[in-house]
Parts: sequence; structure tokens; C-alpha cells
Amino acid sequence: MTSEHDVTIPPTAAKRPRTRTHHGIDFVDDYEWLRDKESPDTIAYLEAENRYTEAQTEHLGALRERLFDEVKTRVQETDLSVPVRMGQWWYFTRTSEGSQYGVQCRAPISGPDDWTPPSLESDATGSASAGTLPGEEVVLDGNALAEGHDFFSLGTYDISDDGRRLVYGVDVEGDERYTLAVRDLETGQDLGDTIPNTGAGATFDPSGRYVFYPTVDDSWRPDRIWRHTVGTSADADVVVFEEPDDRYWVGVGVTRSSQYIVIELGSKITSEALVLDASDPTGEFRVVWPRREGVEYEIEHAIVGGSDRLLVLHNDGAENFELVDVPADDPTSESDRRVVVPHHAERRIESVDAFAGHLALEYRSEALPRIAIIPIEGDGYGDAHEVPFDEALFSAGLGGNPEWDQPTLRLGYTSFVTPSEVSDLDLTTGEVTVLKRQPVLGGYDPADYVQERDWATAADGTRVPISLVWRRDAVDADAPAPLHLYGYGSYEHSIDPGFSVMRLSMLDRGVVFAVAHVRGGGELGRHWYEDGKTLTKKNTFTDFVAVAGHLIDSGRTTPERLVAEGGSAGGLLMGAVANLAPERFAGILAAVPFVDALTSILDPDLPLTVIEWDEWGDPLHDPEVYRYMSEYTPYENVRDDVQYPRILAVTSINDTRVLYVEPAKWTAKLREVGAPVLLKTEMSAGHGGVSGRYDSWKERASELAWLLDVLGLADVSPAAATAGPIAAG
Repeated sequence: MTSEHDVTIPPTAAKRPRTRTHHGIDFVDDYEWLRDKESPDTIAYLEAENRYTEAQTEHLGALRERLFDEVKTRVQETDLSVPVRMGQWWYFTRTSEGSQYGVQCRAPISGPDDWTPPSLESDATGSASAGTLPGEEVVLDGNALAEGHDFFSLGTYDISDDGRRLVYGVDVEGDERYTLAVRDLETGQDLGDTIPNTGAGATFDPSGRYVFYPTVDDSWRPDRIWRHTVGTSADADVVVFEEPDDRYWVGVGVTRSSQYIVIELGSKITSEALVLDASDPTGEFRVVWPRREGVEYEIEHAIVGGSDRLLVLHNDGAENFELVDVPADDPTSESDRRVVVPHHAERRIESVDAFAGHLALEYRSEALPRIAIIPIEGDGYGDAHEVPFDEALFSAGLGGNPEWDQPTLRLGYTSFVTPSEVSDLDLTTGEVTVLKRQPVLGGYDPADYVQERDWATAADGTRVPISLVWRRDAVDADAPAPLHLYGYGSYEHSIDPGFSVMRLSMLDRGVVFAVAHVRGGGELGRHWYEDGKTLTKKNTFTDFVAVAGHLIDSGRTTPERLVAEGGSAGGLLMGAVANLAPERFAGILAAVPFVDALTSILDPDLPLTVIEWDEWGDPLHDPEVYRYMSEYTPYENVRDDVQYPRILAVTSINDTRVLYVEPAKWTAKLREVGAPVLLKTEMSAGHGGVSGRYDSWKERASELAWLLDVLGLADVSPAAATAGPIAAG
């Protein structure tokens, strides 16, 4: 490796060839040695890359500070979330200027009919927390828990139904293994219960006497559910469920009705649920529908006409899912099974929530998320009524609604130009009351910005949606503009329109932001996902290239003014398009990128690999999958016959989802062919990057500064941009 002290020379990783052989095919891997996280050579290489990246971006220091200051001046740092009622309390989060983490608080309700969230009068600065609510208590202070640690994350936060106890899980490494603790909320003191090495998502049973929690195996797969008796040693905890199949994750929760404890388990294509009557928390769980390969379902409990029913949202013969209800005591009954919401080719049902008098349905239509209310009437259901929203592009979803019998429904709403809103829908009148709009300081006006839907045509004729947003007076509609194109395209995850305070710094400098809704995501229904996974995965990459081509050919931008970004599986997308069409991009930002996909998916001992076979295919046992993946995995397809755009790869040393070694190897390979690549490794973080809001803002400011530099806008101030459109370069 080159001298670690000369930061003007790109680090060069030593070549230590290892041959990988599968299905009669040899692949020589020069950089697999970087997988040894404990090796001094590995750490030295990562630190050398960090020094080189810092040296190469040193000139952006002032811009990073400006971007950080811009977000600080727009964010109301001392603030209060909208309180959510649960039991006899209103629960909410406080943030305070200068504090990295929120403080979880509560205040008592005024009476059984109190469904109006309390609020505080603003002080002279517009702060919503000039005082405290009557009877306010601190439940959990993240700042106190994070003290002395470089990283902090909560993986569990659950309060018992009677409001007397809290169970919470803390990760201070970034590896997503949490230590559980139980707190007595009447005294504010933790009990002696300490349970290390758990997964996220523990829950109390309704009595508050027991905690059900998951643990993970050596591959970081949640595979067991345990029952802990509050006040006893973790050594006495009991395994209530264990899943031996490496393809399945497990999780546990309680229905909103508090009548059933539910264990849910699933692979990428198959699922199963088990239920236990909550009145018998030490009893035996029973299966709702036995698992069948390729059939996914999830359950919810409803009471209809005085009878206990299980709502089952499933895809058995219904690609976009249908909702049925079955008797809770005989869920496999065919004679007493009825369709509540039928399958529809143009509507992907995503979830259902049951309440005492209604159902709330979340679904996707025309590439946008939507909400409908279905009343429970007598022994059946009334007609569904969609909640209307005005904008052409938006995101809407259910908010916190823990209560079984409540007269209102908490909703969340946002768009590219509308800061997030929290509202209550009156279920009797249909009236929507906005409780809080995300404050954006400094005179933000949504009318200054434009959002639009466009479509590109892929090579196979498929139309691919594109969402765009820009500042009206900073972009000349008749001239190419600098454009920031984002993509993901895996796991049926949809990238919906959403507001970003930090994005304003880009928009105000004349940058157009766009999302390519490529196949592999879920924007257009289940088929959109199926057409971008396993042996159709290449569609994800060619769709993104087609979107870039459309934006260039339509005159919206030019290759010299186009940057791309994606993270995790979206980082795989970035690596693939860098190889497919490097000439279309000036720069590519790849965050925690899955760029050595074939090596990872071949190794069943790596974290989460076997679970991923349903998403990517099984190259270990299937030669066709091996061949197909070998044709697109970025690390193995780095080219020496092209000029790569500038590339920034960002990773974290403790990431358990996409190991740091993938971008490290990719960077070394790119450096070998002369690509202008930088690697930045957070040495005390996980898959989500740094923790703490100020550190997160600084990290994002660093990334945006790099993107602006690639676009030639490092010296452009927002004031200059809004004085008139940025001239084409």
C-alpha cells in the first residue's frame, strides 16, 4: 500500500489474489483480504482512504459549514412532536437546541373524553416548548443514555398498557444488537432486568408482567422469540418460538385490541403468523395459516358483530393482495371466510389497521400511497371511503394510533414542496384537522417550488415514472439544469414524494432533484417489484440508465450536469450504472453500497445471506443465477475501457447489512483502473450512518457539498441562485 502519510497520492491496496470457484467458473479476487476487520492492514487501508478523502475534499470545508448552517437556520431545533394518546397519558418527544437526541415525555390526559392533543404557547422565537405541559414527566432521555458513546440508537421503546413500565433497547456500537432494560415509570428508575444481545422490537404483553423479545443468530437473523418475566433474571427467560429455516425472520407484537400476542415470520416470498390469547401469556402459540411457499400474509384482529375475526391480507391468487376475514378460533375455515377488499390489478394493498369501529386501509395506486376508511357496520363492513388529498404528487400514511376505541385517526402527509403535516381525521364527520406543520424557518414558501411527474421509456418499452422538484425562479425551463437523480429499486420499497429541509440548499442553488421509480421498487404494484428482482434484476439498472437518458434527451440536463445517488441496494444500482453508462453522469454518490453482491450472496455464513436468496436468487446452488449475477455485480464488472465519473462511496465499519468490505474492495478495484474515486468509512457507526441529528446533518452536508462540487456549484450561494436561473455550463 502507498505511504499512509502522503495524502496527495491515492491509496493503493495490496493485491493478494484468492480464487473463488463455483459452477466450474474461476474468479480471482485480489482484495478479499480486506474482509478481515481485525487486521491492522485493513484498518490502515481504511484510515488511509479516509485521510485521502479528507485531503481531496478539504477545499469544501467552508461549503460544508455553510450547508450545515443553512439547515440549522431552517430547523426549529427546540420543538415538540404532536402528542399521541395511549391509555391515561399523552406521549410526545421534545428536541432541544444543542441536543443530539430527543427526550421522550408524557403528560396525563384530562379525562376519558380528552382526544384533543395538548399544545404549548410559542415563545417569541416561535419555539413550541417555552414551558412544560401540566404534569409532564420525562420517560426516556436519549442524550443521557448516549453520554460517553460515539454512537447511540434505540431499537425498542414500548410502554405497558397500564403506563407503569417501559422496556427499551440500546445499541452503542451500530451493529443492531440491543441491550434491553425495564424502567419503572412511577419511580423513573430502571429495574434490575438487563437482557443483552437482543434484536429490535421487544413488546410487553397487555398485563405488563412479561416482555416478549427476539434474539438473532450468528448471521444476524432474528430467529427466536423469548418470554421474560419482569423482575427476574434473563437466565430464566423462556424460548417460546424458534425458526430453524435460515430464510425466515421472526418478530413479535400485540394487536391493537390487546387481545392477541402475535409472532410473525417471513422470508422474502413466504410468511406465517402465530397467535396467542393475551389472557394466557404463558400459553402455546397457534398457527393462523400454515406457511405455503410463495404465499405472503399478515393478520390483524377485528371485532365484527360481537365476534372475533382475523383480518388476513394475503397474495394467494391475488398478486396485489386481497383482504379477507376469518373466524379467530378457526382461521382456516373456508365456509366462514369472506372477502373484505378484493384484489385489483391497479391497486396494491399494503396494510390494514383495525379499530373498534372501522378499518384503515393503506394502499398504492398510480404510483402514490393512499388511505381509505372502511366502517364496521353490524356483522359486516361498509363501503370504503378514500381520504382525499389535493396535490398531484404526495405521500400520505397512518400516524400513531395506539388506541383501540378512538374517535379520530392520526394521519401524516407530505410532498416534495409541502413540509410534513400531522392531522387528525374525525371518523364521524370526515373533517381533517391539521395539528402541526413541520416548521421551516427563514420564510419558506411552497409556491416558490414546482413538483412534476414525467415518464421515461425503457429499452423493452416499459414506461418508468420520474418525480421531479425544483425552485421555480432558479431553473430556466428552456435550458439544461444541474440535476440530482436518486434511485433505489429493490425489496418492493417505494421512494415516495417527501419534503427535505436539507434538499432546499440544493434546490435554492438551481439544482433539480429527481427520483427514478425503477423496477424492483413497489411504486406500480407487485408486478413492478417482480420485474426487478432475481433473474429480472437488470431491469432496475437499465431503467435508471433510461431515465438518465430521457432527462438528457429531453433537454432537462446534460451528462456534465447530472449526478446520481443511491444507498444500500440503491448503492448496487449506482455501481451497476457506473459500469453500464459512465458517460451519462458527472458524479455518483454510493452510500453503504451493496457492490460486491455476488461474493456476499454466495456465502451462507455472512449476515442475512440466506434470507436474501429470495430477492437476488441463489448463486451458490443455481448456475444460472450465478451467471446472471456475475454479469451485473459492480465489483466484478469494473471496466478498464471507459472513463468513470467522479465517485464517492460512504460506508460504516460496524454495518451488519452491507459490510464495509464491499465498498472497500470496489474502491480498490476502481482505483486500479484509474477511476476518480473516494472512500469514506465511519469508524464508529452502522448501516444508518452516524447517530445524533447534528452529526447526521454534518454528514449530509458533507455529501451535498461533494455533489455541488461535481456540478460546479461549490461557489454558488442560494442568494445568487434565486437572483435568476443558473446559466447552462
